[in-house]
Amino acid sequence: MEESEDTHGYQPDKAQLQKRLRRIGGQVQGITRMIEEDRYCVDVLVQLCAARAALDRVALHLIESHTKGCVRQAIEGGEGERAVEELVDVIGRFTR
Repeated sequence: MEESEDTHGYQPDKAQLQKRLRRIGGQVQGITRMIEEDRYCVDVLVQLCAARAALDRVALHLIESHTKGCVRQAIEGGEGERAVEELVDVIGRFTR
């Protein structure tokens, strides 16, 4: 289900999400430096887990916003079946 750019469910939290993603980008750069510096494997793995968990939190926030905003609008507009199928598909991608 495609929507116009000004109706995304995450719009009210856009600045916060961008800030979180920049922070995660910094984490990834730090992990790159750790590899360059031949840091201990476990330390690198711990940082990778932290970055993955941070990305998962952003994804969960987006899924929640999408469900409460975009999917709700689609249901109210008579396109609920397609929106729910799309939501189930995207959640499936996160559980693989």
